[in-house]
Amino acid sequence: MTGFVEVCGLRKVFDVSKPWLERTLELAPRQFLKAVDGLSFNITKGETFALVGESGSGKSTVARMVVGLLAPTAGEVKVAGVSMSSAAAANEREQLRRKIQMVFQDPYASLNPRWRVSDIIAEPIRAFGLLTEPKAIEKRVSDLLEMVGLSPLDGVKFPHQFSGGQRQRVAISRALASNPEFIVCDEPTSALDVSVQAQILNLMRDLQDRLGLTYLFISHNLSVVSHMATTIGVMYLGRLVEVSPAKQIFSAPRHPYTIMLLDAVPDLAMTGRARIPIQGEIPSPITPPSGCTFHPRCPLASERCRREAPSVISGVACHAVEEGRNDMARKRPMR
Repeated sequence: MTGFVEVCGLRKVFDVSKPWLERTLELAPRQFLKAVDGLSFNITKGETFALVGESGSGKSTVARMVVGLLAPTAGEVKVAGVSMSSAAAANEREQLRRKIQMVFQDPYASLNPRWRVSDIIAEPIRAFGLLTEPKAIEKRVSDLLEMVGLSPLDGVKFPHQFSGGQRQRVAISRALASNPEFIVCDEPTSALDVSVQAQILNLMRDLQDRLGLTYLFISHNLSVVSHMATTIGVMYLGRLVEVSPAKQIFSAPRHPYTIMLLDAVPDLAMTGRARIPIQGEIPSPITPPSGCTFHPRCPLASERCRREAPSVISGVACHAVEEGRNDMARKRPMR
């Protein structure tokens, strides 16, 4: 099944070796970091695909490859049928550029502090030649500010004059300025106060419904993606370990890592479920464990898990699930 966004066999390896002379003197080998290792998923037009996992799992690297900021080592990303890395698709990709935007994690760092907000929002309009008349651009900027819950009068201000939540609203309005169809959201609420996060998420849902946007939503917070996602992909050390509809992930998770992440979420519904903090740490992607990379932290690990990497079968990559040994799984109340 194809989607509006198709990610196939995506892989990214970084050379993190010491400088050549230092390696020669120390007789040290070159070192490579596998940030993403064979990722595949599709996003249907108008839906939200969320990638979740701990820091260091490779989520942000995927985001940057999807929008073309990083070239993949292997594999391919296609948006609306156009390859984001192939040299042969360069002309088509240029036409597609304005339809793809990104909202970054830190609104303090993603906005030019020396520009007024009106110039920040107008920049994509001018860059893509969408409007040329100053009055028309000014009107479009005012409309975009109102669309994200700000006043047109805020256009004369500088970013430092806004709160974190307001600044992220400015970043969202800039992303909308080019009339995009696909927006990659890289932890867009993680730098904000909890009280502001819900406002930004509600805004993004409303904009999606109004404009028919497609989202790739990156987050380490399952409570956040429960509000946003149509489908959820759980990442661990550069690989997808489970991909399921959001409702299924929260009501009947299958992979032990997914269950671990859910057990760590506070029980706001007061169902009596005990909160269990995540145990252990994610291993180094430079020297990952053999076999299933989750096996050092998994209570269901067997000898097969230590020597053989699992394949994704019916949306989950786990030998214990395949063999029917996943007694950690249990029904949960729907969210």
